[in-house]
Amino acid sequence: MTQEQEAHDELQSDLGWALGVVLRAYAKGAGNVIAGVPGGARGYQVLTAAVAGAEGTQLALANKLGVDRTVMTYLLDDLEQAGLIERRPDPADRRARRIVATDAGRATMCELQGKLAHVETRVLSALAEPERALFRDLLRKVATRVDEHDPLADACTVVDQFTDDPPTARARRRKP
Repeated sequence: MTQEQEAHDELQSDLGWALGVVLRAYAKGAGNVIAGVPGGARGYQVLTAAVAGAEGTQLALANKLGVDRTVMTYLLDDLEQAGLIERRPDPADRRARRIVATDAGRATMCELQGKLAHVETRVLSALAEPERALFRDLLRKVATRVDEHDPLADACTVVDQFTDDPPTARARRRKP
């Protein structure tokens, strides 16, 4: 075995290298799928929460997703303008607004989930279906444990590393 082949084999056995390759492929494919969602990955997260019925207040949702309140306001404005969510008065506090998915938002989420399933299938195509299910389960187990000990304040920060124009920068440019 040549020195070059040994270095190549060592690289391929490195967990960081493997995770990076898979993450880049998934982030690129998912980014293409959610590109039309206002706010990109953050908009998708808000829409996911709204469709799931996590009708939290605007502030609670911003805190849960680790999104700055100002950025959240712009993000919700864009999602509402696109007809994907609505802000409704909170029955417990009329000053607060709850985030609710519209019918169009639910239909969009259904379409996005189908497209994201295709991205996942393409990224995991080296595995047969039973292996894919096992991989997902094992990865979910590891991610859950890691998150318990070191919670990620904002899942989008990972995605932002793969884009040239993160949503936070876009929101700052839009301020008057």
